[in-house]
Amino acid sequence: MNIALTGDLMLGRLVDREVITNIDLPPATLWGDVLPVLLAADLRLANLECVISHRGSKWRPLAKAFHFRVHPRAIDVLRAARIDCATLANNHVLDYGVQAFSDCLTLLDQAGIRRAGAGRRLAEALEPVRLEGASGRVAVIALTDNEPEWEATETGPGVNYVAYDIRGLAEPYRRRLAEVIGQARRDAGLVIVSAHVGPNWGKPSQAMRALAHDLLELGADVYWGHSNHTPQGIELYKNKVVLYSTGDFVDDYAVHPTERNDLSFLFVLETEADRLARIRLHPVAIEDCRVRMAHGEEAAFLRTSMQKKCAAFGSRLDFHDHVGTIEVG
Repeated sequence: MNIALTGDLMLGRLVDREVITNIDLPPATLWGDVLPVLLAADLRLANLECVISHRGSKWRPLAKAFHFRVHPRAIDVLRAARIDCATLANNHVLDYGVQAFSDCLTLLDQAGIRRAGAGRRLAEALEPVRLEGASGRVAVIALTDNEPEWEATETGPGVNYVAYDIRGLAEPYRRRLAEVIGQARRDAGLVIVSAHVGPNWGKPSQAMRALAHDLLELGADVYWGHSNHTPQGIELYKNKVVLYSTGDFVDDYAVHPTERNDLSFLFVLETEADRLARIRLHPVAIEDCRVRMAHGEEAAFLRTSMQKKCAAFGSRLDFHDHVGTIEVG
């Protein structure tokens, strides 16, 4: 079974105006020549770093610098790539308030796109998404350390917020996640935790590493990180996988000349005989508010920088025909 993971999908602002709402472009345009690789996977997961709605008003516009919202036509774009699950635990899903947030949940549900990490109540935000793959069930849980004021409660909407430090998850979040991961573990052969945590730049902190290890110790198989604008190193921890950051996948952000936040990978998890066997890294680039395969100097930059980042965690990343591979166990 192959499971494709993207980095952050920010479909608002210029992406919305230039691609999503451009009726002269088919919905599949956004995905470029990456689409065949996506469609070849058995399951496709993406972190949706915006809210899908045409309603609402900006949350605290004088205090929060960036607010991301996309027209409901974005649903057609997600369906064109057959996205199975959108993770919503991040710092933009409530950018336009509860009204737009509610619209987003409804639109995803109506389209049959599963969602994790946010909901109308805490129980819904915590609930693992269960996906039926070609050779087994996959469970997805999503969490974030962003915007603590957006934390879902037993009576109100929001995200699955967590706090942690260099010792791992703080209480009551550790106890809560232990129960949720344990539940997912009983239902699925593979448990993935989506984590939108940490700053936008820089290598993983000691606290982020402790968080990832803690979640795997609680029973998760894969830590799928994002928030950082660039892909970060991959660590193999007790035959489990830590993707510290999968970077940006689609957005309209200014490009840092040395960090190259317009370059990342489509990460594909491959399982064999009910175990995670390897990770494939397909180099991608953002251009004109779309994603495409990376080539030439772009692919060379990704290869060199990612090998160095993985080596820092003792992981060997080999490339063949521009596709990277890490063997697991």
